[in-house]
Amino acid sequence: QVQLVESGGGLVQPGGSLRLSCAASGFTFSSLTMRWYRVAPGKARELVAAINTGGSRNYIDSVKGRFTISRDNAKNTAYLQMNSLKREDTAVYYCNAIEVNGLGSWGQGTQVTVSS
Repeated sequence: QVQLVESGGGLVQPGGSLRLSCAASGFTFSSLTMRWYRVAPGKARELVAAINTGGSRNYIDSVKGRFTISRDNAKNTAYLQMNSLKREDTAVYYCNAIEVNGLGSWGQGTQVTVSS
């Protein structure tokens, strides 16, 4: 089973930046599709960004041009670089890993708060 540990959340002012990290273990990282989800107060969970094993990336429209998902297979880590943060980006962000057989694993979540 894949174990995921997120880090990098915190409090940031509007317009600021944060980088989230998701360290994976227990599986061959290069074979995992990695995703970042978020859950904002009072809202449903939404898929923010995804990167597959070949490096192809997808984003929801609201973060395009501001967020970048990446992966470092040598470090077994996925990242979400978040720039030009807005108050509406405030949420708990979760890392999700999808194995080749379709099974998914989740991290514990990291809080991102955008506020002045």
